[in-house]
Amino acid sequence: MEGRVKRRRHALWAIHAFTLVFSALPVIAEQTTAPIKKPDVVYVPTPSFAVDVMLKMAKVSSTDVVYDLGCGDGRIVVEAARRYRARGVGLDVDPKRIMEAESKARRAGVLDRVEFRLEDLFEADISSATVVTIYLLPELNLKLRPKLWKDLAVGTRVVSHGYDMGDWVPDEISLVIEHPIYLWTITDEVKQRLRSEQSSSRAVEQSGRGWQAVIGDQSSVTSGQ
Repeated sequence: MEGRVKRRRHALWAIHAFTLVFSALPVIAEQTTAPIKKPDVVYVPTPSFAVDVMLKMAKVSSTDVVYDLGCGDGRIVVEAARRYRARGVGLDVDPKRIMEAESKARRAGVLDRVEFRLEDLFEADISSATVVTIYLLPELNLKLRPKLWKDLAVGTRVVSHGYDMGDWVPDEISLVIEHPIYLWTITDEVKQRLRSEQSSSRAVEQSGRGWQAVIGDQSSVTSGQ
């Protein structure tokens, strides 16, 4: 009798433990699939015809390293590897997109030539890229522009689907079924422009601090301190 009671208790404890583990699985799954930050844009994949044009405009070859910033399901990087034997890196903040991209690369047989990273494109190291592709909003393009100018080597090509980059004049523009595609090349001139803009920004900032100091001194005199 006592033996049966002990076995019953052990069985109940086993069922309880089993229930606790499996009830936690949805929470664990949610944590591992949650974006590392709120995505900057709603995910809209680049149409395949636009992908073709972007890669052709950039003249991608087997010697290139193609970075797709906000890679989604990885289609641009995968196509660059499949068609041109390029190497590629896709960045995205959403683990679901990364899993989709890896699955696509696996099916295309190019996993040995591409990788996908769960990273914020504004924080990631992109210095090894020879081609960068993006499909962002206009304000995000402008926010990203200084990073491209600073981090990318001279000669790196930048291709944007949909939107330009303000007054950075593109080398080429293609309109494909009402989808504009823009191409730029990183040059010594844009590097120098970035340095000039940063110097001007620092000068304005220092001037602002100087005026704040003067106003603070005058306030002290006025108050009799």
